[in-house]
Amino acid sequence: MSGFGTGKMGRNLPEEGEWFMGNRMKIKGGLVVRPDGVSQRDLAIEGGVISSISADAGEVGYDQVIDAEGAWVLPGLIDIHCDAIEKEVEPRPNTLFPLEMAFLQFERKLAGHGITTMLHSLSLGVGLSLRGEHLVAEMIGLIASMRQERAMIRHGVHLRYEVSHLTGFELAQKLLDDGLLDYLSLMDHAPGQGQYHRPGAFQRYVMKNQGVSVDEVAVIVEELQERRSRVDWSKLKALTAQARSRGIAVASHDDDSEAAVNRSLDFQATVSEFPLTLETARYATAQGMGVCVGAPNIVRGGSHDGNLKAVEAIREGVADILCSDYHPASLLHAVFQLETEGLPLHQAVNMASLNAARALGRADSIGSIELGKAADVIIVRKVRGIPLVHSTIVGGVVVHATKDFV
Repeated sequence: MSGFGTGKMGRNLPEEGEWFMGNRMKIKGGLVVRPDGVSQRDLAIEGGVISSISADAGEVGYDQVIDAEGAWVLPGLIDIHCDAIEKEVEPRPNTLFPLEMAFLQFERKLAGHGITTMLHSLSLGVGLSLRGEHLVAEMIGLIASMRQERAMIRHGVHLRYEVSHLTGFELAQKLLDDGLLDYLSLMDHAPGQGQYHRPGAFQRYVMKNQGVSVDEVAVIVEELQERRSRVDWSKLKALTAQARSRGIAVASHDDDSEAAVNRSLDFQATVSEFPLTLETARYATAQGMGVCVGAPNIVRGGSHDGNLKAVEAIREGVADILCSDYHPASLLHAVFQLETEGLPLHQAVNMASLNAARALGRADSIGSIELGKAADVIIVRKVRGIPLVHSTIVGGVVVHATKDFV
């Protein structure tokens, strides 16, 4: 099992959080969002887990009391797909920053966004500098060491494997063998299909993100298509079987048809990420797959590529997991925006917490405010109608707090 599966993520909490630490904590009078509804309650936390959810948890015996009256108390958000760490390291093409600096600063942003469990999505084979094998391996090693030594939140690794990246296969196997992965997805970004089914879409994306010319992107396309012609699909099937044998969930990416979903199922995928059409999302759901959609799609009112509107899939009941994709701040905002779209708040929260935990096989310990679960909790207030995090608590320790709401 991976470090995520053994519960090591976030075990060692930060020194800067120790001054908040007490054996017992009370969160008083907030609107507590549980899996089945919202009600005003007190939470008691002891030994890093939720020990009581009651109308009145009493006034004595607590080392710390947080007044949450007028605020929402949510389970910490669980983000199973976010590649924003890559932009922290490489904000512009071929402009790299130190990995440790990027990681530590990014972690603080995540806590401020209410994300208490982050699966950093690192790609093998898409072509950007960070996605070179040596930098991917280095970043994964850094994440492993950070979550063992110190961590503000719970960190894991989502390896996004491009099927045409033939040279990365052995590295992916080794990362699985070494227990460094927590989630695996297969991607196929070849031009003319999936996300890039529109003519020229792949070329425009690569030129924009890598700063290459028309002639250079033509070479990239030719090389990609040649590699894809040599993909050994049986080896990829063995890779996903290796992941499943270790209890690691497998996901597909940008399914665009029933045939694509069936192929994903053949690879033992249990989650369909970002299906491109409503019909595909319906089919994936009917086959028992979880369907993951992006929070930026909800916040912006649609896909930036003109594909499936996430809100439509949610209204149809064929999307049940929400991720931040590339913009962590969108996750919390999308949850509350879904409420304005008519989805009960607890169901919207479940999409960004409990359902994500279930997809990862971790719902027994994280993902919801329930007795005995890890005390990963966020306190949210609105400023000018925008939900913002007041406090983030991970394992019973306040790792982020702000007083901007006084």
